[in-house]
Amino acid sequence: MFESLTEKLSSALRNLRGVGKLSEENMADALKEVRTALLSADVHFKVAREFVDRVQSQCVGQEVLKGVAPGQQVVKIIHDELVRLLGEGATTLSAARPLKILMVGLHGSGKTTSTAKLGKLLKKRGYRPLVAACDIYRPAAIDQLEILAKQEELGFYADRASKDVPAIGTAALAAAQTATADCIIFDTAGRLQIDHELIEEVKKLRARVQPDEVLLVADGALGQEAVNVAKTFHDALALTGLVLTKLDGDARGGAALSIKSITGVPIKFVGTGEKTADFDTFYPDRLASRILGMGDVVSLVEKAQETIDQKEAEKMAAKMMKAEFDLEDFLAQMQQVKKLGSMQSILGMMPGMSGVELPAGADKQMARTEAIIKSMTPQERRKPDLLNGSRRSRIAKGSGTKLVEVNQLLKQFQQMQQMMKMMKGGGAKKMMRQMEAMKASGRYPGM
Repeated sequence: MFESLTEKLSSALRNLRGVGKLSEENMADALKEVRTALLSADVHFKVAREFVDRVQSQCVGQEVLKGVAPGQQVVKIIHDELVRLLGEGATTLSAARPLKILMVGLHGSGKTTSTAKLGKLLKKRGYRPLVAACDIYRPAAIDQLEILAKQEELGFYADRASKDVPAIGTAALAAAQTATADCIIFDTAGRLQIDHELIEEVKKLRARVQPDEVLLVADGALGQEAVNVAKTFHDALALTGLVLTKLDGDARGGAALSIKSITGVPIKFVGTGEKTADFDTFYPDRLASRILGMGDVVSLVEKAQETIDQKEAEKMAAKMMKAEFDLEDFLAQMQQVKKLGSMQSILGMMPGMSGVELPAGADKQMARTEAIIKSMTPQERRKPDLLNGSRRSRIAKGSGTKLVEVNQLLKQFQQMQQMMKMMKGGGAKKMMRQMEAMKASGRYPGM
């Protein structure tokens, strides 16, 4: 979502290289570009103006630290201001047990999916969640929530016969108590736009169930409209937090940067994909780092710890160091990496790599590679030397790929095995020198 903003901010700060001292003159053009970048990202004009004013007041007159470029100092100041803008510190939920959470928002914002995602996240944290279907208007809303609840093994309550939403909420509380659930998440109805009937219904439900948290699910792609929606819901329901969805899309990201400043309501969770696992606590400092192209190593490590089997990873590492890595191991590694998310999202978490674009269809290519290896027999995976012409033709047909793709994969795998043998023979330094030479040649700009 923030690729364009990251690129424009990087361009603005690049102009400050080589400056000995930060002054009003050499800061003026750079900060003008920063303001333009924020406005282009659909950040509220008032928020953009105040942001630039605060950055300027901190930058002007600062002595450049020895060994630190002025641009780096400005990046630090802008990073700190972005954290302040987004809301300092990770915002936590109420510690109440049972924890009652009311999910509200417009139709299409992702409330039902976010309800299940939040249930899954809280289950991982030791809660016993139950999700309650309080959307009696949208066709299949109850069925959708029930399917997601079964998929994630969450408690579920619905009353398909009733049209009394507050009564459904009360019955859900009783069902949760019977099921010994200590977290109840209420999925409510939405509309295409805010209206009096929608607000009144949610207010009645709120009064009946007395939630500890009222979370607005807002579509990050709405831009400025998301800010207006949040303000209206907050005035009516006293929101305790926000859930921003679709942060994996190509929207400009202005809502995320404006919403906390305008409403005063903290962003507590973000949805970054369609899968129930693509949901996490919102950390302002991590998002600020990603916007400025610094990556998000902490989130990447946390994701890896959650999805990758440590013993299996150690086993694979030992095989690689001994040059015993085969195609079966390669397949297992790919399947582990897929659990982390898309290749582009992983790349975005790596420092200095946020602006690097993978070739179109990188994830599809990985799927094709997986299909090729799965079309081999276990023996062929362990001993690729067995793969003669007829076997390769069979694999290409079985995987729905071309023979040239099978040949290319095997060639790349052979090159990887040669590198492992170099490492095994103490050739790490030699290999590093070769990589440095490749980088210096300028033919590999992404290295």
